[in-house]
Amino acid sequence: VQLQASGGGLVQAGGSLKLSCTTPRRTSSNNAMSWFRRAPGKEREFVAAVSWNGSTTLYADSVKGRFTISRDYGSNVVYLQMNGLKPEDTAVYFCAINRRPVPQSQPSEYRYWGQGTQVTVSS
Repeated sequence: VQLQASGGGLVQAGGSLKLSCTTPRRTSSNNAMSWFRRAPGKEREFVAAVSWNGSTTLYADSVKGRFTISRDYGSNVVYLQMNGLKPEDTAVYFCAINRRPVPQSQPSEYRYWGQGTQVTVSS
């Protein structure tokens, strides 16, 4: 299963980026979706998750109020709108498909992973 993430880039602190992840419908339509990230030298970190129908979301405390996750059910795309970016948000961002319909933060609950897109925030 291939998940295609895009939208990363270089941005100044305080700027915005919107990430997109395209998924195969047969593997995502009834499943929660999430974004994780891995900064250099750090462990993979949960960022945000959205339920199968988009009605419920979950965020890491570090991004709450700045990032917004959403999904377009018809086109099987999940988005991450990132505002107020900080240098500590610099990481490779991955999208993932959960085994279940509800949003969760544990990586072990995710069945499929994308290859990631680099986000770099300069100070």
